[in-house]
Amino acid sequence: MSEQPAAVSDQYVLTLSCPDKQGIVHAVSSYLFMTGCNIEDSQQFGDRDTGLFFMRVHFSAEAPVTVEKLRASFAAVGDSFQMDWQLHQAEARMRIVLMVSKFGHCLNDLLFRARTGALPVEIAAVVSNHTDFAELVASYGLPFHHIPVTKDTKAEAEARLLELVREENVDLVVLARYMQVLSDDLCKQLSGRIINIHHSFLPSFKGAKPYHQAHTRGVKLIGATAHYVTADLDEGPIIEQEVERVGHEVTPEQLVAVGRDVECQALARAVKWHAEHRILLNGRRTVVFA
Repeated sequence: MSEQPAAVSDQYVLTLSCPDKQGIVHAVSSYLFMTGCNIEDSQQFGDRDTGLFFMRVHFSAEAPVTVEKLRASFAAVGDSFQMDWQLHQAEARMRIVLMVSKFGHCLNDLLFRARTGALPVEIAAVVSNHTDFAELVASYGLPFHHIPVTKDTKAEAEARLLELVREENVDLVVLARYMQVLSDDLCKQLSGRIINIHHSFLPSFKGAKPYHQAHTRGVKLIGATAHYVTADLDEGPIIEQEVERVGHEVTPEQLVAVGRDVECQALARAVKWHAEHRILLNGRRTVVFA
């Protein structure tokens, strides 16, 4: 009788970064062999500029074991190489919060992808400083939190968001066209756990109607950038970018439509890769094992 493949619940993902030196891959593979695990997929990258080594290993356990036990037993390996590492169950769906203002294309796209299983996430709630999409969110059976923001209530609004993140055990916050500048303190508290999307015209066309500004200048490429949020506005580590070529005949309204599509695509990929533990921070850059 042939061996049965490992159950989905026995699948795990190990990610790590550490100073690059000999023996890292051998130590990881030896650990997995000694613990009765089998490597399903492995990706690695050594950055000569930073001297850091990055690795993502998807493996299965042949004997029943808990993720807590695996973490405890791998700690010695991690310590010996000064690793910054994480170990997760591969099938565990990441809990996320979506934030939106008055442009709903990215929200609608993420809601649909999550509902159909295209995104390995569990949407805990949707937060908005407006009520425009309360009905849409309700149609998906999800909680909608209206948290208005003014200059005088900004600190209170961010405190409510952090409280929601803690109460709902949220792993990732996604700014799906949430048009509010976050405070430095909030960015620090959610460092590496908050993703934003913006059009790639920045910094060329800032302010209102950037696509109309781009049309006036006759741009030939429409783009979007998904990145981690930092205190430096729209300058966090880039995760994914998408572009679409356009011609001279395209109207401003058509540019907006193309822009919405590329924003949805770039943001969805960034969220998916984060949820699958495929992104490792490398200073102001990212390593993406897509």
